[in-house]
Amino acid sequence: MKKILLMIVLFYSANTFAQDDSLPQDTEKKHEIKLNVLGLLTSEWIDLSYENLINEESSYGAALQVGFDDESSVSISYYRTFSLTPYYRRYFSSKYARGFYLEGFGMLYSNKDIYDDYLDNRNGDVTTLFALGISIGGKFVSKGGFTADLHLGLGRNFGNDRYDDDFVGRAAISFGYRF
Repeated sequence: MKKILLMIVLFYSANTFAQDDSLPQDTEKKHEIKLNVLGLLTSEWIDLSYENLINEESSYGAALQVGFDDESSVSISYYRTFSLTPYYRRYFSSKYARGFYLEGFGMLYSNKDIYDDYLDNRNGDVTTLFALGISIGGKFVSKGGFTADLHLGLGRNFGNDRYDDDFVGRAAISFGYRF
């Protein structure tokens, strides 16, 4: 809990000092595309997202993630092979759709089971799950329209069986462009 509170304070502080009031608010730019570099660096995932800005306080979008992990490089009993994550964001800054935000998301995803269970013979099974969750994050936008987006979230799985986890995580360090 202390770490989450510290992250919120850091996002708010960085937003307060890093973005100058003299920057144009670029209210005519309503679209963003982003690449999550955290997925590329840690898990061999391609994670692309699109975001549509509704107004200065809110936006909606979707992220598409495809995993290319091979089974030998993963130290857990399953790995995510695909996810589609629509989301809605609410911004809490005086700047146009930037700064600290809260996000609600739904995630449809599939896992490949690599745990070799001799009793149930589940090695290689693919499970598709759905989760609902929330994230916190911060978005920074340069004068030229380049974006940096950091967020961390947790979702609750629905309709899972006894082998699957109850929760799913969502994390990103994304870079993109607002146009």
